[in-house]
Formats: sequence, C-alpha cells, structure tokens
Amino acid sequence: MHGHGAFEPVIFTTQKGILAIQWSFLGLLATAVMQLVIAILSGSMALLSDTIHNFGDAGTSVPLWIAFRLARWEPTKRFTYGFGRIEDLAGVVIVLTITLSAIIAGWESIHRLLHPLAVRHLGAVMVASLIGFFGNETVAVYRIKVGREIGSAALVADGYHARIDGFTSLAVFAGALGVWLGFPKADPLAGLLIAAAILRIAWQTGKVIFGRLLDGVEPNIVDEIRSSVSQSEGVLEVTEVRVRWLGHRLHTEVNIAVPAELSVGKGHQIAIHVRHDLLHHLPFLSNATIHIDPPEASGEKHHRTGPH
Repeated sequence: MHGHGAFEPVIFTTQKGILAIQWSFLGLLATAVMQLVIAILSGSMALLSDTIHNFGDAGTSVPLWIAFRLARWEPTKRFTYGFGRIEDLAGVVIVLTITLSAIIAGWESIHRLLHPLAVRHLGAVMVASLIGFFGNETVAVYRIKVGREIGSAALVADGYHARIDGFTSLAVFAGALGVWLGFPKADPLAGLLIAAAILRIAWQTGKVIFGRLLDGVEPNIVDEIRSSVSQSEGVLEVTEVRVRWLGHRLHTEVNIAVPAELSVGKGHQIAIHVRHDLLHHLPFLSNATIHIDPPEASGEKHHRTGPH
C-alpha cells in the first residue's frame, strides 16, 4: 500500500508495527515468566541470565509501541516533519536496555563463579532453555519480517535481538549439560558467554540506530533514487540527492535540471511526475521534495549566497 501524500503510508505501516510489537511482547513475556520459575527452583545462573535478558527484550516492546503510536500523529507547526524520529529514540532505549541486561547477566555470572551453588532440576533447565529458543525464534521471525516490510530499523534490530536470545538459550542448554556431565562451572561460564553475546547485540544494534539518528542512509538508497529520477521524462541531469530516515519512513530532496525553455507550469509538471515515480519506486519513501533548475545553473552550488 502506498499513497501519494506524505502522511497516509505512516498510518498503515505503524499499525502493522504495533500488531507485531503486541504479539511478540505477549510471546516473550510468557516465555520469560516460565523460565523465571524454573531458574528460581533450579538455581541455574545461565538460565537466570537468559531470563533477565528475555524480560528486558519484552520490555523493549514498550518504547517501540509508544513510538509507533506517536508516529501516527499528524505534523504540527512545531514538528513539521511529524514524529517519526521518536522511533529512533526508542531504538536508543532498546540499545541501553540490551547493554544493561548484559551488565546484570555478567555480574551475576561472575558472582556465581566466585560463590558457586549447586544447580538442581537439570532436566527442567534443559526443557526451559529449549522453550526459550523456540519462543525467541518465533518472535524474531515475526519482528524481522514486519520490520523489513515497513522499513523499521528499530523493529528489525529488535527481531535480531530476539534471535540471538534464542541462541543464548541454547547456551543455557549447553551449561546444564556440562553440569550434568560433572563440570559445575559450566553453568556460570555459560552465563558469561550469554553476557558477551548480549554486548555484541548492543554494539550491532547501536550502529544502526545511531546511524539513523545522524541521518545516515544505506548508499544503495541514494543510488536507487538517482537512477529512478534520471529515467523520468524531461529530466536532463540529477545533481544533489539528500535522503534521511525519520523512523521507518524516508524523506528525500532532489535537485534536477530541465530544459530552460520550458514554462514554469511545464517544469512543475515534470517535478510532479518525478515525485510520483519516486513514491511508487521506493516502498519506504514518505515524501520527496523536487527542486527544478535550468541546465546552466544546475545544482546547489549555483544557489549559494556568499558573505555580505
């Protein structure tokens, strides 16, 4: 679904994002509660670390849900681009939450290495870890699918977060197996391994989120816009192309050259067609501003104002 205005697509895509967040939150919460009960009964540090992280992962759904709700608000005189940037700020909260959960899991694992306790109910720990893996993987597939469909870096990152959580649940299984084979330190060591994996997730997620906060985009998007515009009828040259993400929607500004003999009305019609083609060509594009130049004064260098 793609409208020709700057706001219509946001309503549709944010509704899909909200549904993905709600269902994945319920799935992760149920998984984490079940794991917590078994972690308390068994005394497994690895399972407790994994449970802490799963609760943190479920908690990241809250700022994302708020961001998607606010993104549906229409632009105002103060916030003329709308409220899509709140989604990127929610991504920062997600990164901080992931990092905090890594610190807690690592601290508790080191404490358990220095002050070991026996792990009980190893069979239940193994079952809980497998349930954690399948629960997280189901949520990961759902989040990543919807995140890619609507162009949400925060939702995709949260999906990969859930996927790695699934693999850390398998690390819990390995720790319990090690204890069963007669190596009691396998459990807290697995907890440390999980903490390291969580930190890696935080680093990778942070690069994506902070990149978008700094108006960074994937270079292929710029190339795609330039290629699409250059093929539009009446366009002689494409000079500047600027693109930014605001949440899960793209905004672009493009300078193009058209024949100098055209009337203002004809040049305006070319700009309308270019914008129309872009909105159809790029599924995540919310708005495009097209600036028309004559060939002899094409590009922003011809419009700069020197010092007075």
